Amino acid sequence: MRRMMVAFVALMLLALPAAHAVQPDEIMSDPVKESRARDLSRELRCMVCQNQSIDDSDAPLARDLRLLVRERIAAGDSNSQVLDFLVARYGEFVLLKPRFERQNMLLWLLAPLLLLGGGLALWLQIRRRSRNGADLPAPPLTPDEETRLAALMVDEAKSR
Repeated sequence: MRRMMVAFVALMLLALPAAHAVQPDEIMSDPVKESRARDLSRELRCMVCQNQSIDDSDAPLARDLRLLVRERIAAGDSNSQVLDFLVARYGEFVLLKPRFERQNMLLWLLAPLLLLGGGLALWLQIRRRSRNGADLPAPPLTPDEETRLAALMVDEAKSR
């Protein structure tokens, strides 16, 4: 029980820096708009951290992007308009989850294609082995081979 409590406290301490990324002066007065801003911020990549959303990042550029998102929401833009504006300005890289479009199709389809290709290659290899009889046991040794093997084993035992 004590270990679980220590693990829980450690996990909470690790999560604290991410919880404090949004500064109090950034928060919008309207809770609905603030919720939209937080949702959008979780979808956008911090260009400095690159594997963190701007909602979790303490980098100055992430703060600028959070403020820009809030400005666009305050101006009346919809969520898709805000995302389109940021993609037009910074490119698809600003999205943590890229859109499924023609230019990103290879990014989305490469992993499943590699998995299918590997499975197909494995299946063909197993099929080829079973056709060639590689799974069959080796034929027994001839008397001449048995004599030679026994001699080699005696020589090996003497050399030790």
